[in-house]
Amino acid sequence: MALTYRQALDYLVMTGSRGIKEGLQRTEALLEHLDHPEAGLRGVLVAGTNGKGSTCALIESACCAAGLRTVMLVKPHLCTYRERIVLDGEPISDGAFAALVDEMMPVVDRVEPIAGAPTQFEILTALGVLAAQRHRPDVVICEVGMGGRLDSTNVLDLGVAAITSIALDHRQVLGDTIAEIAFEKAGIIKPDNDIVTSARGEALTVIRNRASAVGARQVLAIDDEIKATTRSRGRDGVEVTVRAADLDITTRLPLLGAFQGDNAAVAAGCCAVLRTRGVPVDSAAIVSGFATVSWPGRLQWLALDPPLLIDGAHNPAAIAAVVPVVREVCGERRIITLFGAMADKDLAEMLSALRPLGTVPVFAQAGTPRAASATDLARLWGAGARAISSLPDALAAARMLAAGDGVVFVCGSIYLAGDVLHLVGGDHEG
Repeated sequence: MALTYRQALDYLVMTGSRGIKEGLQRTEALLEHLDHPEAGLRGVLVAGTNGKGSTCALIESACCAAGLRTVMLVKPHLCTYRERIVLDGEPISDGAFAALVDEMMPVVDRVEPIAGAPTQFEILTALGVLAAQRHRPDVVICEVGMGGRLDSTNVLDLGVAAITSIALDHRQVLGDTIAEIAFEKAGIIKPDNDIVTSARGEALTVIRNRASAVGARQVLAIDDEIKATTRSRGRDGVEVTVRAADLDITTRLPLLGAFQGDNAAVAAGCCAVLRTRGVPVDSAAIVSGFATVSWPGRLQWLALDPPLLIDGAHNPAAIAAVVPVVREVCGERRIITLFGAMADKDLAEMLSALRPLGTVPVFAQAGTPRAASATDLARLWGAGARAISSLPDALAAARMLAAGDGVVFVCGSIYLAGDVLHLVGGDHEG
């Protein structure tokens, strides 16, 4: 009997207990037993600390506007596992997802005694690659997970490697310095790749050195080979101009925050080099696609009473980047922050980055075992903090505090963002 969607989810949740394992050997073994579905796939592999998801969404939207068949593989999901495999702009169907898991389960069993038990992330990577092969896309856009060099997605060589901004995150795994983290991210660069990056300073030096060492085709870097200017329009998004060789566009993005200008520049650069590789994404498609992009849970304004502003910022650099945007779009309104984060993050620095907002914080816990406790977060904040472990109760308290002229700003984790969207009416699976 074929697996149901609920059974497929139960299986994936079970594999989540295997944790995180570095290395490509288990994913390579899965793909070998699937007769190498990765062979022949072309597109963009996107690494970086912040901005990966937005960059993927922009590239995909431009390619869809060009009339191309697309597969986008992103992680983590916001509300449903199906978001991790997006075909021609739409999440994979329940039935197709369940069928892929059904097909994968015996392969996982065969691989385990050879290479060890694959993790949930590795299984999902293989699922996405298999779905991509079956869809026969013109272009694949794949978001890298935690690092790059040892991330399971690094089994892919799609021809174009994008690396967004690099900051300190996952230091216990990736290293304690920008240079060390850049080295891990740059591990996705392969021979004859085109590289597009918004990294700067020593991170860019590491990327250029890696590209030279492996024989990459070229590196296009923001401020050097690619010039970008951005103007924020508050809740109306941003206006971005991007100029490079064979590329000169001005477009508006519905995404909030001037920092999206760098993501748009990287995405536009990727589209330009895809064109040199035979993927027809012209300037009109880039402009049109960027103007209609959708990327929920990233400075997403919900016009409720009171309004909610939801963002998945999950490290100090991301929070520091969104704080001025939050103040800009909220104006003189009072801001009540609903905050929850993973326990393995640099919580003290995240909260330090949040303090300039002048906010009243309500601390909660996202629905994952990795979440930091609300009381621990409140203790780190100090005077004025409220700790409410139950997320529905914490959201209700934050909305009550914001009643009248306030806004509830949700941040700290993409898991928290997804849980809150579910509570206010979005789809969710747990």
